[in-house]
Amino acid sequence: MDTATTSPSAGAQIYSMRWIVAAVVLAANTMDLLDATIVNVAGPSIHRDLGGGASTIQWLSATYTLAFAVLLIAGARLGDIFGRRQMFLLGLLGFIGFSAACAVAQDVGMLIAFRALQGGFGALMIPQGFGLLKEVFDDEELGRATRLFGPSTGLAMLGAPILAGALIDANLWNTGWRLVFLINVPIGLAALPLAIRSLPSGVSHPDLKLDVGGVWLVGLALVAIIYPLIQGQADGWPVWTFALLAVGAVLLYLFVRYERRRSHNALIEPSLFANRMYLSGIAVMLSLFGAFGGLLLCVSLYGQLGEGWSPIHAGLTLTPMVVGLIAGMLVSGMLVKQLGRHLLHIGILFITAGTVTLALMLTGVHSASTWDLVPGLLLVGAGVGIVLGQLIQFILAAVKMNEVGSAAGVMEASQQLSTSLGVAVLGTIFFAMFKHHPATDALRITSWVCLIPLAAAFIFVFLLPKHAREEEGH
Repeated sequence: MDTATTSPSAGAQIYSMRWIVAAVVLAANTMDLLDATIVNVAGPSIHRDLGGGASTIQWLSATYTLAFAVLLIAGARLGDIFGRRQMFLLGLLGFIGFSAACAVAQDVGMLIAFRALQGGFGALMIPQGFGLLKEVFDDEELGRATRLFGPSTGLAMLGAPILAGALIDANLWNTGWRLVFLINVPIGLAALPLAIRSLPSGVSHPDLKLDVGGVWLVGLALVAIIYPLIQGQADGWPVWTFALLAVGAVLLYLFVRYERRRSHNALIEPSLFANRMYLSGIAVMLSLFGAFGGLLLCVSLYGQLGEGWSPIHAGLTLTPMVVGLIAGMLVSGMLVKQLGRHLLHIGILFITAGTVTLALMLTGVHSASTWDLVPGLLLVGAGVGIVLGQLIQFILAAVKMNEVGSAAGVMEASQQLSTSLGVAVLGTIFFAMFKHHPATDALRITSWVCLIPLAAAFIFVFLLPKHAREEEGH
């Protein structure tokens, strides 16, 4: 029985703990983002210790985010079937366990397998978050709660490399890179009792069915696209890589057709495929996180592989991004009502200016210091702060309340998928250039390439709602 809805006292207790629920969901999202980005700094150290092929560093990052993206939408559906509380707790326990398992992996294959399982359990945990928030917050407060996710996303993505670099350099108990995978264990262990105490029991719908065919189609499509993008450069771009990319594109098209025709138990709410504003928001997220996630990896690779910086040096090099991010978020909160979606345009222009500045600073030189990168990284961080502070609200403003759960799941999956794509594409370009040219050329070229997805994001913003959901409610 759902005590949260049948018992007034239970309902009052759960509602009174709504901000604890928000803190638990926020902790889960932070854990996910930390694990998705720490290998940007830890990758070279892992490669030196465990070996592996030329694409090992990319796979350490992409395996996690790919498994997460493929299973995320299915995870949201499993929450509807078996109950969000149960799926969240199962995902949290598995995530903690495989975070610890990564720390004791004995070879690259084992570590990559554990990273995939980490991503899989994360895909059970994360999509329950927004549904849980909907259960405990009324419509008026829900916007305030979801606005916390933009800042936490940016800070986790940028804070993780700095923390990872510090832990690797500290080499506590002679653990080296292994300690970075234990970052999430204390966070998870602190969140677990709070989750058990505060999460609503919710309802389950055993009559619903998981769209297994949809899961297979989207999973095979994404693997067929990501795998050749990462492995192709290491193998010399044989014919099979292009054939597999074509197969992935066809499978993705078939998945969309398949989902649009389903009236019951669809993996994605069919009406979302006809929502131009929402699809434009997803396109903005794919473009933006692809450029940003790939650039973060390339800056770290440039420092450690090209300049011989220590992990902490490479991590601290991103400090200007963090400073810019915080400033951008503060400004975005003050200006969003006046500027509406044009605030997102301003943020993308800041990111573009920072990327161009990076490219120009690296032109005609064979070496560059941290200080040479500061202006560009500061501008990129400010732009990311402006956009991340508000983007989620603008995307959700384009959907009806009965579509929000499915829409949020697709949005989370898109964020993870775009990071995988960014790491695959930009990482491949970086390594291809790094083979025969100075590291400055490799980072310069990847910076110029970033302008392509940024231009796409700028155009798609025009198709978003003029104002965010919270404003439209007034």
